[in-house]
Formats: sequence, C-alpha cells, structure tokens
Amino acid sequence: MGKKMVLSARMQAVADMVTKGNRVCDVGCDHGFVSIYLVCRGISPAVLAMDVNQGPLLRAREHVREAGLEEYITLRLSDGLAAYNPGEAQTLICAGMGGRLMERILRRTPSKAGDFRELILQPQSEIPIFREYLRNAGYEIIWEDMILEENKFYPIIKAVPGAVVPASPEQPLYDRFGPVLLKNRHPILEKYLEREWNNSLAIRERLSQAQDTPRIRVRKEALEEEMSYLKRAAERMGMTQN
Repeated sequence: MGKKMVLSARMQAVADMVTKGNRVCDVGCDHGFVSIYLVCRGISPAVLAMDVNQGPLLRAREHVREAGLEEYITLRLSDGLAAYNPGEAQTLICAGMGGRLMERILRRTPSKAGDFRELILQPQSEIPIFREYLRNAGYEIIWEDMILEENKFYPIIKAVPGAVVPASPEQPLYDRFGPVLLKNRHPILEKYLEREWNNSLAIRERLSQAQDTPRIRVRKEALEEEMSYLKRAAERMGMTQN
C-alpha cells in the first residue's frame, strides 16, 4: 500500500520537507497516509501518528495494519502534543488545520514543541498571524513551498526553533506572503498575488458604487492597505499590477 501510495500535492509537499532519517510526530494524522508514506519510502524510521479524534485513528490503524507497518508506526489518541513524550521524534508535522489552532498547540506545551529539531507546518487559515507567532516565539522559517490544489492555495512552512529573527521594516510583508516564497519568487505565489489583486479590484469597484457610510469607509481603507501590500509583494516578485 505505502510504496504505491500517491499523496495529494499538498501532502506530498509536506512529506518532501521531512529530513531523511528523522523520527516523526504527526499531529492531526487523519487517515495516516503521510505516516505510511514516510516509512515505506525510507524517509523516516518510525512515526508517532496522533489525532484528537478516535474515528480517524481507527481508520489510520486499519491502513497501517494493511501496510504491515505496526512495528514502525505508533498510533496515539492525543489533543495536540498532550500525549507526546520529549525525545520521541525530531520532526513535528502539523498540517490541515487553522493557524490559530496550530498556535494553540505549540503554545500549550512549549517545552514539548521546542523538543523538535524541525517543524513542518501547513496552516489552512490565519496564515500571516501564524507566521508572526512563529517569529515572536523564536522559530525561523528556513524553507517554504506553496501548492495550488483544487483552486485553493496552500503554503507549507519548515521552521526550526531557537532562532533570533532580526526585526525588519518588511516584516509585515514577509508575514503576509512568506519570506522564502518572496525571496525565491515562487511561481504559485505569483498566481496567488494575481488572483488576490484581481479580487481586490472587483471589491474596490463594488465599494465605489456603495453608499458612503462609516462602515464602507473603514472597508475601503482596509482594502487599500491590503492592496498596497499586494503591490509591494508583486514588485518583489518582478510582476506588474494593472
């Protein structure tokens, strides 16, 4: 099962960031496909797959059994890192949940979160806020990828603890769009910026036709601020905005 398994593009990008040879803790493992993939491909010698819900764990257990990997993949019911014991893994995977929830998981047990050498993170929402949290908590983003799948954009972040990230006047831009994505002029980020710019133009046109009220004025100001960030990001990428 594992050797023939084809992950979604999003989860493949997550698996590709794991340092080969590291033991992995997968929080929110869902059906266990990433855990199985990592072991079958020889990327990780052992995986601790955890989920807060019993249903996904039961399905993951069945998939692990079918793959014959019970010796290499441990399944554990856990709310975040509650059931994790320091020293069990070098890589933390946390994917497919909101940025606020990921932040709570890391904040709740900072000693456990700081036990990992690397964190592979795929937040689904509140991404700028989550990047800001990582920076303020002493995590450095050392690599990023971005996937477009089923018309949705997914950033994937690789971060390491114990870093001191120097302050930069461009930090709000980095938090919004990703320091590594901007630096590397990632082609999917370019598509994201194009879509957001076009959406913003359409919203601005609708607001220009709306009745002038305090609420509309606040909305216009927020939109113009966001468009200024989009324009700066596009300039960084060597793009032109109309």
